[in-house]
Formats: sequence, C-alpha cells, structure tokens
Amino acid sequence: MKPILFDLNDGSTIANSLCQQLDATLGELSQRQFPDGESYLQVVTPVHGAQVIVLCTLYQPNEKFLPLVYLAETLKEMGAKKVLLVAPYLAYMRQDKRFKPGECITSRHFAALISRSFDALITVDPHLHRYDRLDEIYSIPNQVVASAESVALWIKQHVPNPLLIGPDSESEQWVAEVAHLAAAPFEVLLKERHGDWDVTVSLPHVERYQQHTPILLDDIISSGRTMLETIQHLGNAGMKPVICIGTHGLFAENAYDQMLLAHTAQVITCNTVNHPSNAIDIAPALAQAIGHYL
Repeated sequence: MKPILFDLNDGSTIANSLCQQLDATLGELSQRQFPDGESYLQVVTPVHGAQVIVLCTLYQPNEKFLPLVYLAETLKEMGAKKVLLVAPYLAYMRQDKRFKPGECITSRHFAALISRSFDALITVDPHLHRYDRLDEIYSIPNQVVASAESVALWIKQHVPNPLLIGPDSESEQWVAEVAHLAAAPFEVLLKERHGDWDVTVSLPHVERYQQHTPILLDDIISSGRTMLETIQHLGNAGMKPVICIGTHGLFAENAYDQMLLAHTAQVITCNTVNHPSNAIDIAPALAQAIGHYL
C-alpha cells in the first residue's frame, strides 16, 4: 500500500515533489471554519492500514496547531498504521529556559503536545540553542535533515568564485560545513564591542577577497537586522554585492524588501517556508529521511 501524504503546508510545491519521490498518494482533506471560528476537518481519503505523512511547516504555528492535532488524531481513529509529521520549519524552539519567574518554557510544552499526537517527527535545521538534540524535549523518534548539502549544491551550480561568510561565531560550524561541501573559502565576521551601542564589525583578511562573490549565510532570516548590518559593512569594505542565503526565510514585516534594497545581488532561501525567495529545494533531502520511516 502506498504511503499517503496530507498537506497542511502554506502553498509551496514541496508536497507534489515529495509525492513523486516517495511514490506516495496525495490525500484529500475538507476543511472550513464555522461562523464562531471553530475548525471543521474531514479526512476524505481512506487511510486504514496506511503509513501517513502530514506535511506542515510550522511558521505562524498558533493558527496551524489545532488543525494539525485534529488531523493526526483523526488519522489514528481511522486506522492509519503510522502518522509521521514532516515540519520543514519547526516552531517553538526559542524559549528553552525560564529567564524570569513564571515564564512558560514553550519549547518543552509544544514538544510534549506534538509527541502525544504523532509517531515520529522530521524537520530541517531546528534552532537548537541550549538543547543539544530534539530528543531532550520530543519523546517520539525524530530526525533532523541538514540543509548544508542542498545549500552547497546551489552555490556550486550558481556562484563562481564564492566566499562564504558567517555573521557571528555561533554560525561558524555550519558555515564551515557548507564551505567544505562547496569547496569554497569562508570567513566569520569579527565583532568588537566598545559600549552598549558602539559595535564594530570587520571581515578578517578582507583584502584577499575583493574578487570573490560574498555569500552571507544564516539558518533563519527573521527581522533581517543582522544581515542588513553585515551587508552594509561588506559594502563599506569594498566587497561585491552580497548574496544572502537563509535556510528558513521568515522575513518579519518588511525585512525582505529592505534586504533587496541593500547592497545585495540576491536573497535566497530553502523552500521550508513558502516565499518568493525560495530557490533551494529541500524535498530530495526530506524524501531520503522520510524513506527511513516508511
């Protein structure tokens, strides 16, 4: 029996790509809202005995969470053999510590709720900070798909003579991995703080790279402030227009437009969150990971 994929995603083409690569059937849902805002959901496609994939990128998770859980529970009631959540972007990883009395450690509670409804989880480059692994908060089998290989492939195919740049020391390990896969040099910006509001940013060995195309890498582009500041510094240093690459492009408010108006050549993201900047297809890497569970 073919696996069945239900798409609660946000309009991207990743569902069709996954179905093709996994030889899966695209399941049919009927959804609407009652006048009071409550959700109605019907699973149209029979799932008894099937392995089911639920695709849902969890950007803006509050509006997606209840339909997601309702779907998972309904699939189990209908006799699905296994219900796998594929969340290319995984939300609620930010609050991983109680900084003030009474604060909710949302990452733990969100993980517990997801773990109750699904049998396994696959995601792409979650924003792990104080957690070393998803196992620390998720009680179901899980797998993290790294975007580094997909990003490196895009760079090799589209950018001659690249220089990869990490915005800070925290990004160094990931940038170094992408650089290795792309066979390209990399540097990490140096930040020197002189006061609360006085910070200078410099690119080591800038004189070596005047003929290179700078590629600024980060895992998440949200407000875009870090990248915008870095783009300005690179422009002031005489570098060529910057290519900005992020795994997850959230682009709060007008961040994307601001970046396009800055000293940039392109703004590129993976298709983990549907956006006009999507140019790097993460579906092949996801399909390989999903295959291990089917």
